Amino acid sequence: MSERRTDGGREPRRMDGEGTAGGPGLERSGDAGPVVRAVTGRDAGSDGQIAVDARLLPAAAACWLVTVLAVVAGWRAGLGAGVLLGVSSLALGVCLVRGIVRGVVRCVVWSVLAAFSVAAGFAFAGAWQEHRVAAHPLRQLPVGSVVTAELVAGDLKPLPARSFGGRQWMMRATVREFRYGTTTVRGGAAVTVITPERIWSELVPGQHVRFRARVDRPWRRDLTVAALRAQGPPSAVGPRTWWQSAAATIRTKLSESAQRALSPDAAGVLPGLIDGDTSHVPDRVRENFQAVDLTHLLAVSGTNVSIVLAAVLLSTRTLTLDPRVGALLAGLALFGFVILARPSPSVLRASVMGAIAVLAIMTGRRKQALPALCVAVLVLVGFSPQLAVDAGFALSVLATAALILLAPEWTRWLERRGWPRAVAEAFGVATAAFVVTTPIIVALTGHLSGVAILANVLVEPVVAPITLLGVAAAVLSCVWQPAAVWVLHLAELPMWWLLAVAEHAAGLGISLTMPAGAGGAALAATVLAAGVAVVALSGSLRRGRRRAAEPRMSGGGVADLSPPTRRIVP
Repeated sequence: MSERRTDGGREPRRMDGEGTAGGPGLERSGDAGPVVRAVTGRDAGSDGQIAVDARLLPAAAACWLVTVLAVVAGWRAGLGAGVLLGVSSLALGVCLVRGIVRGVVRCVVWSVLAAFSVAAGFAFAGAWQEHRVAAHPLRQLPVGSVVTAELVAGDLKPLPARSFGGRQWMMRATVREFRYGTTTVRGGAAVTVITPERIWSELVPGQHVRFRARVDRPWRRDLTVAALRAQGPPSAVGPRTWWQSAAATIRTKLSESAQRALSPDAAGVLPGLIDGDTSHVPDRVRENFQAVDLTHLLAVSGTNVSIVLAAVLLSTRTLTLDPRVGALLAGLALFGFVILARPSPSVLRASVMGAIAVLAIMTGRRKQALPALCVAVLVLVGFSPQLAVDAGFALSVLATAALILLAPEWTRWLERRGWPRAVAEAFGVATAAFVVTTPIIVALTGHLSGVAILANVLVEPVVAPITLLGVAAAVLSCVWQPAAVWVLHLAELPMWWLLAVAEHAAGLGISLTMPAGAGGAALAATVLAAGVAVVALSGSLRRGRRRAAEPRMSGGGVADLSPPTRRIVP
């Protein structure tokens, strides 16, 4: 055995079995939350820092970017990007075959070659999809043309109320055929449907409907061929499948139970938290949530999915069931939740993100969280290219990446400065998500909330209880509605806290008005990057001053071996 003297207050070398102040931030990757920590039974940060496998990151980022280019700039731009990436891949392949690059550089070139090759395929696919949209017959019709369209309904969402004309509804749907005059054209294409009729809200995703509509230009470039403004109610509506009817019944009964158990505001918000139904959310409450960046709670996200899956897995572990049984039950719960929330692209995206978070944590392979996220991006963008330009998809991916890459280190940074672990974890996660998502939020809304981090931290403890109580009430409402009402009474206090935080935080009016669009996003990113750099620099300066003040070895090489600084090492 030998002894080693630590230098003043400097942290000694960590021995096997010793703890660390590493934060549990990765428990929350993909919005997993505290429920997942209970499932794992251990702190994610207890092993200290873990290397992140980022080999798939260049490919995922490149494929996402070239798809955005093809959709937004047009199929010619996508085709040009594909050709350029293909030629670059060929050049890199020649360099590798001829041995022009060697050593570490060769490994880097292999990674770049793989990213370029896959991205070239995505660029060509995106260009092909955009070309199909641009050449679709519905796109060629003059604005204002009246057609009779048959489509497959999507998830209907209410638009903000207007001072006149009543509320409108919007959904993304797939046109199967349309008739213009005496000409009938068949061919699938995505459209945006705008309707003022309340009867449309009774449709469920996957249901066939026929109606008269006025053709308008698409609102934005997202692979939709046109916007169809419905001229009255549907003339024909197809039957629902059994699972569509069951999901609609559960959603209706949950809303009725909430109205019987909760205040009007809480009864309108709770279905949005559980299944994304925001049709009854009061405009005042909606504005409060928007002002403090809490609107992500009113949409089905990875948070909902991870909480439900974690609750199922925790229950199976408590009952000491076989892990395969737990995985099967979690899969069934995920399937049921997707049906309840309606299988729209946003719900499927949330399901994938939440499942990635839980699986990465349950398997104990935290370093695989980022590769799993990259694979999810590749699969989702390849399956639904319109997601590449979807703000919700971008917010979800960036938030999940921040919780994997930034939150653990920022949590440890706060813990080293004396913050309690739970508080450090909450602020580390909320701050990481805020930093990476704010530029997109500013681009969409034109404002930067000054209380968003605090508001998210304050409401975080009640999100999991509300979600679990709401899901339980949704199930019970189909069996015995009084039991569902009783369960929702338990959610009354958490819902009051959520609404109170949103109302009082919004009432402070701490918001910075910024330009919307790309300019606002760039400005917000610059401000946030400068803030993070200032905090990091100040921490480095304090660390330097602390080290300068630490006692050093004397000139004769004799150290002060006082008992408080002695460490026995093997």
